[in-house]
Amino acid sequence: MKKITSLIAISFIFLTSASFARQAAFNGDSYSISLNYNEVASPGDAVFVRMNVSRTKTAKADLSGTEAKLELIVDGKSVRSSNFYVLGKAKKEGKTMLTGIPLSSWWTMDNKCSLKISYKISNETKEFSLPFSLDNKSFISETIKLNETNTAIKTDTSTKRMNQISKLNTILETINPHNVYSTKPFVPPVESTRRTSYFADRRVFQYSSGNSSTSLHLGIDYGVPTGTEVRAPAEGKVVMAEERISTGWSVVIEHLPGLYSLYYHMNELKVKKGDSVKAGTLLGHSGATGLATGPHLHWEVRLNLEAVSPDFFTTNFAFEPTEN
Repeated sequence: MKKITSLIAISFIFLTSASFARQAAFNGDSYSISLNYNEVASPGDAVFVRMNVSRTKTAKADLSGTEAKLELIVDGKSVRSSNFYVLGKAKKEGKTMLTGIPLSSWWTMDNKCSLKISYKISNETKEFSLPFSLDNKSFISETIKLNETNTAIKTDTSTKRMNQISKLNTILETINPHNVYSTKPFVPPVESTRRTSYFADRRVFQYSSGNSSTSLHLGIDYGVPTGTEVRAPAEGKVVMAEERISTGWSVVIEHLPGLYSLYYHMNELKVKKGDSVKAGTLLGHSGATGLATGPHLHWEVRLNLEAVSPDFFTTNFAFEPTEN
């Protein structure tokens, strides 16, 4: 069989997120591989790869057990990896797989990046590399003054708050390879386009005590009045629906293995843990609960625990086939 290093790029397709979807293909003696992935992304976005492995007409190999892993190489070092999971049903004739890796908002276009895919078919392990790069993106810096109430919330180190943080992180770091609910582009959770804060804003919190701290804003804040309808952006399962000290009434939805969307500071909830939701399902109404300086909805997306830009997922991030 030909070596996998003969993998070649065959076309480019423009995406609305200003990233590029690249197609690549390899034809061997007993199987073929085709790929779709975003060759360029912004810091704070993600890179997703859709991989199809299919048996050639004359071959009889069983491809249903094919496994694959994606690695992100930054400045010559493997820094992150993610296993592929199956879309649809695996068959002897082949399977379609997907996976994604979050990109740090601290990286820049000066970081030299590439992707490596390793896969195992019939006890044979092979690997190949794909070109990948980051484009340029700047982030907003802002200073936020907190009153005594919000200062107390932000600096709260109580056992209750620490347990809430631990509980959420345990959920967000969970990767269920069989929980594939939706690969369609997300729809923003509110109709309003007014944003009061953006993803990965660099923040300085000034406390009423005179002290301060720095952090990243991990989502998008929509400046909407209390009572605004908040709806699910895609199909999924509610894995948290409760009141928390920092984020108030909060909802977390699992959409794909390792991919979650989060909704904070709501006034009331209309779903509970364990509920299945469709795109457009009413989750509740916005508010100003928890650490909030005014009514708004905080929308956040996490991939493999790390916060990524929600805007990235409003594109065809999973490379779903579209009708012409």
